[in-house]
Parts: sequence; structure tokens; C-alpha cells
Amino acid sequence: LAELLLETWDLHCDRNGQEHRTADMGCKQLVVRRGQPFTITLRFSGRGYEEGVDKLTFNVATGPCPNETSGTSSHFVLTDCPEESCWSAVIQQQEGESLSVSLCSPPNACIGRYSMTLETSTDYQGSSFQIGDFILLFNPWHPEDTVFLRDENERREYVLSQHGLIYQGTCDYIFCIPWNFGQFEDEVLAICLNMLDINPKHLRDQNRDCSRRNDPVYIGRVVSAMVNCNDEDRGVLFGRWDNRYEDGMSPMAWIGSVDILKRWKNFGCQPVKYGQCWVFAAVACTVMRCLGVPSRVVTNYNSAHDTNGNLTIDRYINEKGEQERYSWDKIWNFHCWVESWMARPDLAAGYDGWQALDPTPQEKSEGVFCCGPAPVKAIKEGDMQLKYDIPFIFAEVNADVVYWVVQGDGMEKQSIRSSDVGKSISTKSVGRDTREDITHNYKYPEGSEEERAVFEKAEHQKKSVGEEDEGLHLRIKVSEGANKGSDFDVFAVVNNNTDEERVCRVTLCARATSHNGTVGPQCGLTDPADIDIEPRAEKRVPLHILYEEYRDKLTQDNLIKVVALLKDHQTGDILVAVRDIFVENPKIKIRVLGEPMQNRKLVAEISLVNPLAVPLNGCVFVVEGTGLTDGHFVKELEEPLEPQAEAKFRMDLMPRLSGLQKLMVDFESDQLTGVKGYRNVIIAPQPM
Repeated sequence: LAELLLETWDLHCDRNGQEHRTADMGCKQLVVRRGQPFTITLRFSGRGYEEGVDKLTFNVATGPCPNETSGTSSHFVLTDCPEESCWSAVIQQQEGESLSVSLCSPPNACIGRYSMTLETSTDYQGSSFQIGDFILLFNPWHPEDTVFLRDENERREYVLSQHGLIYQGTCDYIFCIPWNFGQFEDEVLAICLNMLDINPKHLRDQNRDCSRRNDPVYIGRVVSAMVNCNDEDRGVLFGRWDNRYEDGMSPMAWIGSVDILKRWKNFGCQPVKYGQCWVFAAVACTVMRCLGVPSRVVTNYNSAHDTNGNLTIDRYINEKGEQERYSWDKIWNFHCWVESWMARPDLAAGYDGWQALDPTPQEKSEGVFCCGPAPVKAIKEGDMQLKYDIPFIFAEVNADVVYWVVQGDGMEKQSIRSSDVGKSISTKSVGRDTREDITHNYKYPEGSEEERAVFEKAEHQKKSVGEEDEGLHLRIKVSEGANKGSDFDVFAVVNNNTDEERVCRVTLCARATSHNGTVGPQCGLTDPADIDIEPRAEKRVPLHILYEEYRDKLTQDNLIKVVALLKDHQTGDILVAVRDIFVENPKIKIRVLGEPMQNRKLVAEISLVNPLAVPLNGCVFVVEGTGLTDGHFVKELEEPLEPQAEAKFRMDLMPRLSGLQKLMVDFESDQLTGVKGYRNVIIAPQPM
């Protein structure tokens, strides 16, 4: 018989892409998920394949030095009875000279770029043909894959959705910003795979690195380290928190990961300036979703950064409420990280599920700035010794804050107040634009028996006492409308929970502050007020915060920290209350004109009113939304925007994808920065 020669082949990129839920990737190559069959068609010249006469062998290989023992290459024959635990090829159908073959990888195969060759042999003569390349991803739809997620709605949200919401603000004023994850946009997959190829572990030992790419735990740890650049590892983002961002993009200005990842690639893998926690977390979320690992961004309010591991954050203030000395320990008004869903076969049973990964550079782990994956279950149970980095994240949600008041004579007095670390841990709900509170995943209810047991296990004595019912009680209230450009009031509210009159002295101090807890200049202070409070009564002490006072002191975080101090003349006790106030930006209005349909022009009208008493200079709108815009659209205003004037413009959209999409807008200027808005648009599919 004549030798069997391959003439052409078809990898059916579109059909396989639809079946493997990778069709939106828009790349012109085959992208499939592990453990799931995909079909290719081979066309031979002169004659068709004959069973029993011709032998067909496939070769797949990944990485620079593929070999079978590392699991980075496989050599397998066309067969009738495939084994699930290894690569297989089965005949699907045969018509004349063309042969359709179903190929399947094992559900624990290494992910990454693969090359594929076919060897044909007939009567001792044979040939080899390079069939082309494909990319293999994790598969949350396959029950045997370590990233398997059972619920289809959750898979849609955490793997397939290319847009979402990230929670910010303060625990008393939670709000969200839109984010364009864009994990299936052009070039993103190639950039993510390139990130794996330039990570230091790969450069040290390429074979070992590629052989460990079957493990989402390993991949998560690599991604957590590569999203920041603190190890001079050519990481993606440069972190900066000092409000000086002139030589890059302010962290507040980004609205999506794609722009950041493309800039990183186009600058030859030089770090992109600048990121803060939500930017690091969102980029890591894009990379993990892109590779097929279910992931979400979570926000922890009043997040502790405990540098010395004693689970206590000490704060020193003077009798005016001003910070007395610098502390490396910080309380962030919020901190974001990523949760990725995976099994943990490397640990004892019970730790599968959500794992915390934190790419923001804070502390080193095994010599590298990365954090996690840490099983959320282990954080809740206080299992400090498990991999990876449980003590650090445990402190972020559980540390105590102790305020010391340094008196005029240098004496330090510990204030009485309860801990408020680790509040309202939040993420976007599945399939809806609402907040899901996941605090219960991280901690038992405060004061419960279980909480006590966990703290004992973690060797943590809770120093802060619960709010007293007896004695005096102090809290801070904000008047309605802390809007940028306006004056507003805050109040120290004092309650006397006793049956006798009490006399006390109250001071209020307001300072501009940063999102990482660094305090800046003062923008409001009351003289100490001596007040008498009737039994069981309440009194308020006001502090007026004036726009002209905070205007030039506010950082781009728009935060003011108010500290209230109360000295009880009768007992000598000192009470401290602290509240971060978020000064609100104006709203961006977005209208969509026309009937939203796939591949048909649509118009968006975007507007914003300047709420300040001064003109805004250098006004820029940036608009983006996967499936709606091609990359991002920039609109620069030629004129300054006068006080109370409205800026309005229209732009054309050409929706590529059907279904629910988000149009996101960011506005920047000299006086107003990081203003965000979004609009959901439901795009009807194109009629066939």
C-alpha cells in the first residue's frame, strides 16, 4: 500500500471554541479546556486511512524541554478504548479521504501552549506532520478538574463574565466602582501565558516550572507574585500610595485590566505605573479567569496590616486627637484581594473551595512578595500553620486596634473601645449588581463561643472589650451630603448610659487621610468642650468641615479621618471614636440611544456637572466596555469646565457580543479625579 500522507487538516477553532466556552477569546487559534474532548479533521492525499493497516500516533508537547515523566509531553495512538487518565485519540467519523478524530487531555494536564504532530506509518514506512498549536486551559466544568465549580451561574460570573464591580469606600459608606476584566479580549491570553514564561521560577528551572502548571495552587502563587514588581521580577504593576502619580496613571484612574496588561506587554514587561490594592487584585482576577480558574475580587473593610505578627495594632494620639508617632502597622480603610476556587490536595481534607490570593506587595512569603493561596476555611478556623500565609490574612480580618492617648505630661493611657477590624467583607453577587457579604466565610460571629476557640488556637487574646452598656458611649455621625465642593458637619455623639449626671470633655479633629491609613494635614479642629449630660441622655458636639479647608488637602482617595476624644472627669477614662468619611464625587450620567443589537451601531450620551466653585482644567473622559467598545475611547475637553456647567458628548458603539454588557466611564481633571460611572446594556443577538 502507498504511504499515508496528510494533505490538509482543520482544527475547527470556532466549533471547539463554542463547546469549550473559549469562543469569545477572539484569538485565531485553538483554545480548549482540559479533560474535555475536541475534534480535528485530517484529510489524506490519494487514499483514506485504513484501520489495521495504517497506524496514527499523535504527539503533544508544552514548554521548552518537554518530556513524558514531567507530564509536559505525550505520545498516544489512535484507539477505540480511551483511558481517562491520559491523552487519547478516538475516531469520530470517516468519509473517503477525510478522518475526524476526537482528542482529549486528562483533567490534570499541564495548562499552556502546546504543539501537536501526527506520525503516520504503513508497512515500516512513515512520515511526521506538524499539525499546529493549541492552548490548554483549566476546566471548571469538569468534575475531575481541581478547579471544578458545580453551579453554572457561578461559573458564568467567576470564569466567563468579563466585567464586574469592586467595592470601595469605608465600612460606613460602601460603594462600588465598575471594572472591565476583559479576560477574553485580544492578546490577553497571550500576555497571561507570557507572564508565566518570564516568572523567576520558570527562568530558574523551566522543566520543573512547566511540569507544575497542572496545579492551580502553583499558578495562583506565581500570578500573585507577578502582578506586583517588588521582586524586580518584571512584574506588571508598580504600587504607589503617596498621592504623587504625575509620571504615570493615578491608581484611581483605571477602569479595566486590559489597558494595564497591554501597556505592560508594549513596554517590554516594564512595570506599569501605578497600582493600589484593587488594581493589583483586579489584574490578578483577569489573569486567573483567563487561565480558567474561577476568581472574584473581595474587599475587607478596616483591614489591618500587622507587620510584627502580634495581632495588635497600636495607635498613639495626643489629647487633640492628632497622631503622635509613626507606626509601621496600618489600618487600611479597605483592602482588596482575590479569591480563587480550587481543591487543595496538598492539605488535609476540608480546605477545598475559595482560596485568598493577595498580589498587593505587603510582606514577603518564602522570600517573595506574594500571598496565598490561603484557604478561607483555614483563616476562619485559625489554622495558622497551613500553606500559605494564613497568619497575615488572619490578622487583616481579626487584629485588635488599641488607641493610646499620650497626655500633656507624657503619660500614656489606653482608651476603651472595641475592635472594628475585618468588617463587611464584600464581593459582587452572582448574576446581579448587588453586594454579597461574605464576612461569615472568614470569621465566626463576634463574641461567639467558636470565635473564642479560634482565637485560643491562634494564641490571640482579644484585648478590646465589647461596647460597654454602662458609663459613657461615644460615636461619630456625619450629616447628609459629604459631597465634594460642599461644606458638611460631623458630630461627636455622647450617650450617658448611667442614672446620674456626668461631666466630660470632648475634642474633635479632622485630617485628610490616605486609603492605606497614612494621615495628612488637619482640615478641622474643635476647641475642647466641657459638657454635662443628664442621666440616660444624648448630646452632640458639632465640627464644621469647610470645603475651603479640605480642598487642597484631600488626596485622590477623597478621605477625611475624624477622631473624637472624650475624657470622663469622674472616672478619668478616655474614650476614642474614629470614622473615615468618604467625600463623594459627582455622578456621571450615561444614556444609551437606539435599540441595542449585536453588530449594529448604538449611541451613548455621557455627561457630568462640575459641582465645584472653580473651573476644572484638563478634563478627560475614558470609556470602555468589553464587547461594546474597541479598546478604550478617550474624549478630551478643549475648554475648562466652568462651575456648575455640564460637559456632554456622544459616541458611537458597535456591540460585538450579545447579552449583558457594561459601559464604564472614568473622568479625570485637575480638581476632580477618579470619577466613575457605568451603565448596563443588554445587547440582543443578531437575527440569523
